[in-house]
Amino acid sequence: MKIYLVGGAVRDQLLHLEVLEKDYVVVGATVEEMLAKGYKACGKDFPVFLHPKTHEEYALARTERKISKGYHGFSFYAAPHVTLEEDLKRRDLTINAMALDSNGQLIDPFNGQKDLQDKILRHVSAAFAEDPVRILRVARFYARYYHLGFKIAPETILLMQEIVKKREVEALVAERVWQETLKALKERNPEKFFEALNICGALVKIFPELFNLFGVPQNPKHHPEIDTGIHTLMVLKAATNLTNDLEVRFAALCHDFGKGLTPKQQWPFHKGHEKAGLVLVNALCDRYKVPKTYKQLALAVTEYHGEIHQCINFNPSKLIDLIEKLDGYRRPLRFNKILLTCQADSQGRTGFETMPYPQKKFLTKILKATQKIDTTSLINQGIKGQDLAQAIWQQRIDIAAKLITTSKKSDNAS
Repeated sequence: MKIYLVGGAVRDQLLHLEVLEKDYVVVGATVEEMLAKGYKACGKDFPVFLHPKTHEEYALARTERKISKGYHGFSFYAAPHVTLEEDLKRRDLTINAMALDSNGQLIDPFNGQKDLQDKILRHVSAAFAEDPVRILRVARFYARYYHLGFKIAPETILLMQEIVKKREVEALVAERVWQETLKALKERNPEKFFEALNICGALVKIFPELFNLFGVPQNPKHHPEIDTGIHTLMVLKAATNLTNDLEVRFAALCHDFGKGLTPKQQWPFHKGHEKAGLVLVNALCDRYKVPKTYKQLALAVTEYHGEIHQCINFNPSKLIDLIEKLDGYRRPLRFNKILLTCQADSQGRTGFETMPYPQKKFLTKILKATQKIDTTSLINQGIKGQDLAQAIWQQRIDIAAKLITTSKKSDNAS
């Protein structure tokens, strides 16, 4: 019985990155032996165990065979005579197919260390093309290591394209797609995840709402980058630079879906794209069972980002209406996320990357000033029901009007 550290822990250790979790492969052992040593079985498809003290995962060395389409279409075989190299050969990328023995000696039968040095994401074997999830994983690793200069090997891109042509991506489980997408959104360059999917032809199958934005022009006066798909990935990158909040990053991805529905004769203008996009955001979120908070933020940004961009020119009444439509008084934290996503939208344009976004500061100031209304005095005056709501609304308008007047005087003075 021999135990090896494998996978991401070895890879990141060689890259001098923080190792977040450790996985082990056990060669020469049986299920009975593992249980006898106190390991707890936890694998559904193949023998995986939790260490009795560290609770880290230990899997018996195994091979796999493709028996049907999709992520679950595999038959696994684990036995004491399965070698470490046979186990490593079934892995996706060479940089994930290395192991360390108990003495810290590197076992690298597929030259993963050289690919790390050359900054290449390369498949281990032709079996790569049997599993559609590997498209998502390669795209995610591209998003993770792009800043280090990593590229996807051309021959691996060809295999990814082959998976798409065989329609294997259509067998992807919704929960797994969202799981990999969420992991990608956490990376330093999540936009590269979607870029990689587009390169191999999978984007149109997995995220058609995003794919349909590429090739759709925008007004070059406001969008020097012109292409809506490029703009969307720039917005996602801008959101990533602004915050680690994944809900904001997801909303940034979805905000302009409606532009993909604009009739060609109306290009490069997209009047009404905000409301038009709601059906597409709903479709994507329902398809992949996206959590409610992600969906709600994406819908709010999609519907109101145009108004938020113009808010500095609004009169007090329209401003308060906008804050109420965004549920700012009841949900100020979500309100801030909406504004943050709109800032990313504004800065996700060629030449606008570092431009200030005064709308965020302006709306935040209006919200803060109009949040607390002395309702006690209104109630003491006998005002109640709809009249009370109207009185509160009017007080907020009056406060906003004074704030706008003061701000204009200050601007003129400066």
